[in-house]
Amino acid sequence: MSGTDRDGGEAERLAPVIPLFGTADAGSSEPRSRSGRASDDSARWHTTWTGEPRTAVSAASPAVRPAPREPDASTPTDVTDQRARAERTLLKRLRGRSLSVREARDVLRDADLDESETEAVIAIFLDNGYLDDSRLAEQLLDGALGRKAQGATAVAQTLARRGLDREVIDIAMASLPDDEAERALEFARQRARAMSDLEHDVALRRLHGQLARRGFRGSVALDAARQALAGDETG
Repeated sequence: MSGTDRDGGEAERLAPVIPLFGTADAGSSEPRSRSGRASDDSARWHTTWTGEPRTAVSAASPAVRPAPREPDASTPTDVTDQRARAERTLLKRLRGRSLSVREARDVLRDADLDESETEAVIAIFLDNGYLDDSRLAEQLLDGALGRKAQGATAVAQTLARRGLDREVIDIAMASLPDDEAERALEFARQRARAMSDLEHDVALRRLHGQLARRGFRGSVALDAARQALAGDETG
């Protein structure tokens, strides 16, 4: 076979070279020249491995992968985003009601924040006055002594249930006014009006039970129940 035939045969067997880089006209299927342009393409190929932005063509080519870039220092990391979400969750909860420090920690842990980040957020919220166990104890005392009409036992249980420290609870309990007997009697009189149709022993047992569940101590509750029923009977 002649040299011309061999060249023709090779031309038939080789696929056209499709340019991946360079400025060849779109849609052209002509083979690229091995002079001049080839060196340009080599330079372009090199730059894709040194961190240069990948082009639309190179992005589509699985053979071309730019070197990974370091994240911009101003871009928030996943940890920072997670902490911001946890802080927003805690603020939302605090808008609904006051929380103790322990309850706030539980909220942050439920938001999958690790211990170090949790303590950092707690410190910030304490500094800003968003969390204050002593203030929360005062609020709980006001509610217990007012509309809830609770005795000392129930008050202590409420403070402990909200996760307040023992020292905070002790200070709060020491500030309770010495009027538990009067508060028990007031509550008993309100309930005794609805028991006028019951036998005395039945009414006494029920009223004493209600006072005990309110946290009034045994002797205080029993004396208040007796006085309330006696007053209702004489009235």
